Amino acid sequence: VLAVAVHAASVQDHQGARRVVAKLKEKSKRLKVIFADSAYGRNKLSEWIRTMCGWMLQTVLRPVGVKGFVVMPKRWIVERTFGWLGRYRCHSKDYQRDPATGEALIQISMIHLMLRRLTPGHT
Repeated sequence: VLAVAVHAASVQDHQGARRVVAKLKEKSKRLKVIFADSAYGRNKLSEWIRTMCGWMLQTVLRPVGVKGFVVMPKRWIVERTFGWLGRYRCHSKDYQRDPATGEALIQISMIHLMLRRLTPGHT
């Protein structure tokens, strides 16, 4: 995870994305493309990201005319990460009152996951 932003449920995705992109800009100099679902294509977010960072926001759109479940390209990366975080008890319920605490717990969980994977003999 390169950047985390926790916010209230009343904040729309395209609004919260600006916080994440601001954090990414500080940390990532090599980033060129951000993949996102169609909710992030609203309110000129793509233009804002291009202006602020020089990156391209590529929205992954659902195929036209297809009904039911469809595997979306690149979407599995996000869903897999949420699956990993779901294994940690602290993420099963929303007990935190401060968004900074939620962000810290996500970072700690990802650090733990990476350390386990770097440990020799880990399966």
